[in-house]
Amino acid sequence: MAETKQAARAQRPLSPHLQIYRPMLSMTMSITHRITGVALYAGSLLLVWWFAAAAQSDAYFDLVQAFFAHWFGRLILFGFTWALIHHALGGLRHFVWDMGKGFKLTSVEWMVRANLVGSIVLTLLLWAVAYGVKS
Repeated sequence: MAETKQAARAQRPLSPHLQIYRPMLSMTMSITHRITGVALYAGSLLLVWWFAAAAQSDAYFDLVQAFFAHWFGRLILFGFTWALIHHALGGLRHFVWDMGKGFKLTSVEWMVRANLVGSIVLTLLLWAVAYGVKS
């Protein structure tokens, strides 16, 4: 009995793996969508930190504000902004697919490229507007 199970396992085809597939932009964007989801979860902890500092004291809130005003804090906020926009646009792309549309290879490639370019452009535009309003 054990021999027949081993023989059956030996005859099964192997599942395709990343080593077999040629990396495509849509594959990379799928992985990036998952990574941005994790980054948004971690970034939400920064928002909680900011709210908690505001509730605790003026001095602690000033400390947190100074962290976010520093170049490293702004870099984190910029990355969080990009992750938020990228993940939202990716969610819209998946919503279109859930409706059964956009499955042609040309449509898939167009939506993937639009997601990438759109997230970069919208992030830069949002930060430019924010700096314009600030000054």
